[in-house]
Amino acid sequence: MSKLFPILLCGAALIPAQAMADPAIAFIDATVFDGTGAAPVRETVLVQNGRIVAVGAKLKLPAGTRKVAAQGKALLPGFFDVHTHWTPGGSPETTPQIATAYVQSGITTVNDFHQQPESYAPRRAWLAQLVAPHVNFAARISTPGGHGADWADQATTIWINTPEAARAAIKSLEAYKPDLIKAFTDGWRYGAAPDNTSMDRWTLQALTEEAHKRGWSVLTHTVTVERGVAASMAGVDSLGHVIQDRLATPEEVAQIAKSGMGMAPTLAVYDPEKPGQPKADEARLRKFSYALKNVKALFDAGVPISVGTDAGMPGTPHGAATLHELELLVRAGLTPAQALVAATQTSAKVMRLDGDRGTIAPGKRADILLIDGKPWENIGDIHKITQVYIDGRLVSGIGAPPLPAANLANRLPSVKIAALVDDFERKDGRSSLDTLRLETGDGGMDRTVEIIQTVPRDGGGQALLLSAKMAVKGDAYAGFAVPLTRGSVVPVNLTGYKGVRFDIRGDGAYVLRLNGLDGVWSAPVSGGAQWASVEVPFTALVAAAQRGKPGPAFTGDGLVQLELGGSREGGQRLWVEVDNITFY
Repeated sequence: MSKLFPILLCGAALIPAQAMADPAIAFIDATVFDGTGAAPVRETVLVQNGRIVAVGAKLKLPAGTRKVAAQGKALLPGFFDVHTHWTPGGSPETTPQIATAYVQSGITTVNDFHQQPESYAPRRAWLAQLVAPHVNFAARISTPGGHGADWADQATTIWINTPEAARAAIKSLEAYKPDLIKAFTDGWRYGAAPDNTSMDRWTLQALTEEAHKRGWSVLTHTVTVERGVAASMAGVDSLGHVIQDRLATPEEVAQIAKSGMGMAPTLAVYDPEKPGQPKADEARLRKFSYALKNVKALFDAGVPISVGTDAGMPGTPHGAATLHELELLVRAGLTPAQALVAATQTSAKVMRLDGDRGTIAPGKRADILLIDGKPWENIGDIHKITQVYIDGRLVSGIGAPPLPAANLANRLPSVKIAALVDDFERKDGRSSLDTLRLETGDGGMDRTVEIIQTVPRDGGGQALLLSAKMAVKGDAYAGFAVPLTRGSVVPVNLTGYKGVRFDIRGDGAYVLRLNGLDGVWSAPVSGGAQWASVEVPFTALVAAAQRGKPGPAFTGDGLVQLELGGSREGGQRLWVEVDNITFY
């Protein structure tokens, strides 16, 4: 029995006294699979104030309890997906629709590995308006040239190469309150491309130790056996993928099991039979065979297997992929019951949330699924969800209220902003709009090296200096962006303004961009040896093509960033100074 509240004796069961304060919900005579692996039992589950308060065959229910007839239905804890990316390139591609997809699939807790820390606060506020799963945000850390750093700026993925840098990176994240850390430790590109860089064990161990001081779990992008063993020696909580370059030896399996480290296989993203994807070649089929066999070997050795999918990646849709992951775990050799435990109790333990959720027990969060069928016998029955409850509230299925308007929209409402974007006078590196400036350089293994910093301007005040050494490639680019709202989450409506004005000095041609939720619009600008004031009317902006088709007309709505940058020949230098960016 939970020790959260004082208790009263009430019939055949002990029910917390505090739970009598508000109307309760009772699931009557459900077949309860509690998430621990115990055999299902026909019981009644009482919920109040968003928590499970009692479980038993004979409960004396408080007056006013709303009864849910659950005879013949399975009652389970809500599922987890510990590895997802809420990205505009996924399916669905917008936050409200992603949230809806998870809720309707019975996934009640999700880790998002995609966002920059600046976006956590506005995203948490947005999620509070939605019917959504509980979303944990992962701060991203990689190595220079590593996976995850090959496209992202350091405001999104911090680059480290030493234990000292690892400790500093973790400390720098404290103000953002991430829920966990994703460390990109393995540069293997599946034998299909040149390898990225990898993180050494000493750096990873320092990162993990520092994260654990703050109660943050560490999950890693690790896909090879050798790096998996190294991660187990560094104190990592869980691998974020299955190891798949070869079969792990019994000694390697034993080392990983001894460490207590878990694994979220993400078989769904590697499934060679994903609909709409190119036919798998022999190498991909061989790696997937290694993946399935390594999952079973590690599970049999006692390695905690949780559920993650890498959803948001191609052919890996949000929600549906999580349910498919359970089917793939069964294909790997787990029983249906073991796959369900992976999606509930084990995933909660990996996230250090097992004291709060993941099983059906008094005191636990009432994230609950009702399912027609017996998914512990037939894993396909997970697709027969009839009702989903989050925090004791019916959010999807039979009898659920309509989704709120926020879930039906594809973005937040646009806001108006002040004309001054940035005069570069703040000492904390933030814009006049109180947003964090971003480097927007090119991506890839060979990246342009760029630095943005404020410097004194002739005559007083400060300006922004962008300097760069271009990568040796045809599309070398360096730039910076000023988000128009924190984390580029809330869109902006610029109607009422006519264009952009700023001061510029530089060494040639550049491009001004306005980046939005519907497209990107740009205009060429130039800078010479002397300061000059430039005005770019919105009418001069040209839309970038989208998937080979002309981009949309500029409306002034749905904008999130103002960007300025330039291209030069590979190996050359670029510099530009900018000041007093404003809308007019």
